[in-house]
Amino acid sequence: MKLILAPMATLSHEAFRRCVARFGGCDEYFTEMINAPSLLAGGAWEKFYLMSGPEPDKIVWQLTGNKAESMAEAAALLSGREGIGIDLNMGCSAPQIANTGAGISWMTKPIAETAQMVRGVKSAIANATKGGAVEKRLSVKLRLGADDFTDEGFFSFCDMLVSEGVQLLTLHARTKKEKYRRPPRYAYVEQVALRYADKIPVYLNGAVCDRTSFDAALQIAPHASGVMIARAAAQKPWIFAALRACHSELVSESHSPIDCEQVALQFIDDVEECQPPEFYKTRLQRFFAYYCDNFSFGHWFKTQMLNAATPEQSRERVREYFAKCPEDCIRNF
Repeated sequence: MKLILAPMATLSHEAFRRCVARFGGCDEYFTEMINAPSLLAGGAWEKFYLMSGPEPDKIVWQLTGNKAESMAEAAALLSGREGIGIDLNMGCSAPQIANTGAGISWMTKPIAETAQMVRGVKSAIANATKGGAVEKRLSVKLRLGADDFTDEGFFSFCDMLVSEGVQLLTLHARTKKEKYRRPPRYAYVEQVALRYADKIPVYLNGAVCDRTSFDAALQIAPHASGVMIARAAAQKPWIFAALRACHSELVSESHSPIDCEQVALQFIDDVEECQPPEFYKTRLQRFFAYYCDNFSFGHWFKTQMLNAATPEQSRERVREYFAKCPEDCIRNF
């Protein structure tokens, strides 16, 4: 059973991966979405999206875009970098992504158009790695589709992906408009996993936040090959270590208590090292919006952190909180 860090915009960058890795890391780290046209244009920020530390051999590069040609060209470029593979984003339903024809829009376009895009990406990866290099794995992260999806349409779409050479599917088993308050339909993960049991692995994504939800998800989808975790990893960067330590199917480990103040301060340091100054505020805000939920006065702490203007002000507010609430500083899994 693999444990995977999900792709999350403004969060699945190297600074956050370092935070997770200090607790033993996970099996695969999906990057935040890399916009294919921006990557090809060599934009000023793209080098920060291409940072692959601290475990380059576990990186999966996630691509987004609305044109088949740019997706293939970007995939070829990424094929020469470290990592496991390239993932095509067909699940993001955020309006700023979906309304451009990217993300989940690939599930609602004519299936022949999406098939052509996947075929082009697969060919670009193969051509880029001729001459002895290991070919990158091609995967797709998807949802169930639009709110009026049908089983026939969904499974036909999955069949197309597999027939075009996709080697892994990650299913966030919600529709385009279903929000996080509705439980994912894990039964679809199980159906997909069984459908392709002798062909490709299938990862489960959505609403796993602790041991109880992990076990509950796998009770419904026991044939999933891995579990991808998103927001819960931002709240608890040690979640992968905690699951390994307590789950019978995973490796048992022992860990020292967590210094939550030090985790926060180290993350701020890493953001300064791994991100441009223009990104400091948004990257810190995104992390602390989740991380502060661990603590007794989390709402107040979160407000303080979201309003911090600079990394140094963020450090001051972290130290101030734990000075006032020392009982929140040290915790166990």
